[in-house]
Amino acid sequence: MKIAILSSHTSSLFWFRMDMMKEFIKKGHTVIALGSEPEAEWKKKFQEYNIDYRQLYVERNGMNPLKDLKTLRSLYTFMKKERPDKVFAYQAKTVVYGSLAAKINGISEVYPLIAGLGSIFRGKGFKNKIVKTIMKIEYWAACKSSKKVFFQNQDDKNEFILNGLIQDDKTVIINGSGVNLEKFKPTPLPQEPAFLFIGRLIKDKGIMEYLEACKEVKTKHPQVRCLLVGPFDSNPSALKPEELTAYVDSGVIEYFGEQNDVRPFISQCSTYLLPSYHEGTPKTVLEAMAMGRPIITTDSPGCRETVIEGLNGYLVKVKDTQGLISKMEYLISNQHICKNMGEESAKIASEKYDVKIVNQSVMKEMGII
Repeated sequence: MKIAILSSHTSSLFWFRMDMMKEFIKKGHTVIALGSEPEAEWKKKFQEYNIDYRQLYVERNGMNPLKDLKTLRSLYTFMKKERPDKVFAYQAKTVVYGSLAAKINGISEVYPLIAGLGSIFRGKGFKNKIVKTIMKIEYWAACKSSKKVFFQNQDDKNEFILNGLIQDDKTVIINGSGVNLEKFKPTPLPQEPAFLFIGRLIKDKGIMEYLEACKEVKTKHPQVRCLLVGPFDSNPSALKPEELTAYVDSGVIEYFGEQNDVRPFISQCSTYLLPSYHEGTPKTVLEAMAMGRPIITTDSPGCRETVIEGLNGYLVKVKDTQGLISKMEYLISNQHICKNMGEESAKIASEKYDVKIVNQSVMKEMGII
């Protein structure tokens, strides 16, 4: 079979979906990956894994209807020419327009993944309400055009059902994107306490809460390291470079930019933090768990599933900087707990989030044998 994988973010395709695409190929199928970045930059990288990469026109964060129409046209042309047997799509615009383009071309084997609902879907305000209404109509159309729809947490699934966007029997819950346990293995904890945040530098990820918590913690515990890995972003809520500069120049934060391999940085931390406002299931948390790190994250959709309170980490309220500081200081003063919590994280990652188990669930639902 010919299987198309659609995403509005090429690097996400390459780093987060590669294990799944390799499984499809191992089963003897052809995989075409579509993303937003130029073919000149990415085609050879995908070819190394026998995946055909195509550039798709899509503006990830824009709301220009003419540009979105161009995205639909681009996907329609692809579907008409390639006639994929099955389509797997994730991220809002490729889910919506990929599903519609497939339906127009008579392709019924479409399987979107709702990998977390963004700030617009859960936000408030008049403008947000208008955009949310449009998004709900688009998601309803996408779900109607799909055979099954994957969700990474119960909160997002319930949100769709509550809003009448999908029937329960069309939904499938999977345990995130999974984590490659052959690649992410437990490593020894550092001797000194160190915290790490990995992610796009956008406010919905809780980056400001992390920076402010680190600033407070460093005043009392100057020996503690606070590491930051991740790219700046075009999202409207993105952190500006000049906003980060003060934290770096004052020695609060050690910033390493975007990294293709996060394992060396996870190895340097004793605790992994992600104070995100909402997620599907955060991939970086799963990777940190697999490497034997305790987790401090928020009691929010997608995040709360990764932590058993007091066993492998702690949950704090969304936007609760003081709660974050409290847990950080507790682990600084009780470093012996980190080792036990890290071992529990690795155990949970192995039993629940092994990418092989997750991919088997996906392939079963998609009828890929």
